[in-house]
Amino acid sequence: MIKAIIIDDEKNSREVVSELLKECFNEIKVVAKAGDVKTSIAEIEKHKPNLLFLDIDLPDGTGFDVLKNVDYSNMKVIFITAHQEHAIKAIKFSAFDYILKPVNSGELIKTVRKVLDEHNAVNNTLRFEAILSNFGNSLPELKKIVLKTSDRIYLVNVKDIIRCEAENNYTVFYLANGTKIMVSKTIKTYETLLPTHDFIRVHQSHLVNVNYIQHFDKPDGGILVLSDNSTVPVSHQKRNLLLDYFSSLS
Repeated sequence: MIKAIIIDDEKNSREVVSELLKECFNEIKVVAKAGDVKTSIAEIEKHKPNLLFLDIDLPDGTGFDVLKNVDYSNMKVIFITAHQEHAIKAIKFSAFDYILKPVNSGELIKTVRKVLDEHNAVNNTLRFEAILSNFGNSLPELKKIVLKTSDRIYLVNVKDIIRCEAENNYTVFYLANGTKIMVSKTIKTYETLLPTHDFIRVHQSHLVNVNYIQHFDKPDGGILVLSDNSTVPVSHQKRNLLLDYFSSLS
């Protein structure tokens, strides 16, 4: 039996989630519900749930204040949030799942099934470390990103990413320490997630961290040479975008 706790400041939202779980998941038992940080911490310590539905905005703090004060090492979390751009970006960066308010039954069922099928409890701590770092960051840019391969989870500092390269529906990350990581998401996903003031899509297949650019050879569209001595082609369509970036520095 999977023990679940629902944390949400809206009673109606808590009841909707609870009823959907009761109707659709025989293996899940809701052992407690809470609407504020203090009560949530007490209930988690008492019941030690396997699954947590966690609202971000609570009357006396945030869902992240809850996580900072409990043992989350053996707990799976699904965030519940309104349309908050920074919060959603932090969740995506950290490879967690979330459902939007108002709670939609189809979305909740799909998300719960996905989370229950995951087999990465050993690496769970890395994801929590990432989200607490990212959401606790007062700056708009996020510090750490979780990259999941078929057999491993990596916690990567965004500043250590030199470039990303598309390989069909996969993306290869090249890091400053020489590590290569291939993940099963498109480069478009990371073009959207990574900070736009540091990363530029210079080609259909290439997204580069401008902090690692050594120089730009302009003939025939152009070639970028990066600090690891790798070279990246610049498409004709992206050439002006890159030149505008250089102009902004002068």
